[in-house]
Amino acid sequence: MGFVAFAYGLLVYLFFLATFLYTIGFVEGIPGIKTIDSGLAGPAWSAVIINAVLLGIFAVQHSVMARSGFKRWWTRYVPASAERSTYVLAASLAVALLLWQWRPLPDVVWSVDNLAGRIVLLSISALGWIVLLISTFLINHFELFGVQQTFQRWQGTPAKTQTFKTPAFYNYVRHPLYLGFILAFWATPTMTQGHLLFAVATTGYIFVGIFFEERDLIASFGEEYRRYRNRVPMILPFWPKHERPRPKPIGTLRPRH
Repeated sequence: MGFVAFAYGLLVYLFFLATFLYTIGFVEGIPGIKTIDSGLAGPAWSAVIINAVLLGIFAVQHSVMARSGFKRWWTRYVPASAERSTYVLAASLAVALLLWQWRPLPDVVWSVDNLAGRIVLLSISALGWIVLLISTFLINHFELFGVQQTFQRWQGTPAKTQTFKTPAFYNYVRHPLYLGFILAFWATPTMTQGHLLFAVATTGYIFVGIFFEERDLIASFGEEYRRYRNRVPMILPFWPKHERPRPKPIGTLRPRH
């Protein structure tokens, strides 16, 4: 059964990787595949409703399955070692559905025609994807996507206790992975209504996700994470961040005579 679990985790990871690479092409408008702006445009109201439902399916799946209460219930039926892989599979299926059924809204909101400007924006978008990918490896890429858990099950080695660490990018921004997504989604030389809907909805969801994720991190790491949150900006690196002053104990503010 251990090998079966590992094979399952590996296949899920490969499916995730294919979906992720296709998503890059979808957002960046790579020729030869379906992109965020390709296809026949139908009524705008219909496209908005369908796209909003697709984004909502991903948001609900991604949020509900990530909650600790759901995990406790879910692991009654799914082996704990395969729980993360199953989560990744469900998320990848939700993304695949979105890519498949997305409806274009091709009217242009802005367009940068200057060659230098286009190169700058495309470079920022590429930087976003690079930051995103590097960030996953800084926090253990294969654990994040469930492969390590299934491999440990196969080898019979116990899971390592989670420790709080802030390597590289995490010293300057608490969520570099999400920063990468924001850069990749917004830095485009041609912003259509469909791309804008996608960028606004995913950015909004990112900040909702951060709220719940940080609540879980505080529950796991307590005061250590609170100090980190007070010291390091959430999304924008180098944004001034100061320690919140601690309230003085009662009785220290007596007037002098």
